[in-house]
Amino acid sequence: MTEFSPSSNRPPSLTKSILAAEPIGAASSPRILVVEDDFLISLEIESTLAGAGFEVVVVGSGEEALNAAAANRVDLVIMDMRLAGAMDGVEAATELFKTYGLRSVFATAHSDQHVRARAAAAQPLGWLVKPYSPASLLAAVQAALGGAGN
Repeated sequence: MTEFSPSSNRPPSLTKSILAAEPIGAASSPRILVVEDDFLISLEIESTLAGAGFEVVVVGSGEEALNAAAANRVDLVIMDMRLAGAMDGVEAATELFKTYGLRSVFATAHSDQHVRARAAAAQPLGWLVKPYSPASLLAAVQAALGGAGN
């Protein structure tokens, strides 16, 4: 499977990053920040979420996730546990929670008790165990958004 680490390797046409301010009172779709360093998986997640009507911002590292959260209104984070770069998904999700109050749904092939205990500080809204289907991704997002008061 092809992997990439910096999102600069991702063609600009594939990343939906909406930086313009929304008009006051404008109804908008929930915006999901996807943090995934595997190109094919991120493309599938982006396609599934955008097809369901969500606004999607995709990045490939924890550092980029922090920058994206600072630049975009984000409602939910889909966070891969293993990321390229200095931060892993747990560290990035914890920092996003502490700094911006953003909660995550973790996507991982590794969901043992040690991993879950380490991730508790990020107060995750759910877990997607890889490989997962588009239907289970959408169900997890809907449950997380409903549980987060959105």
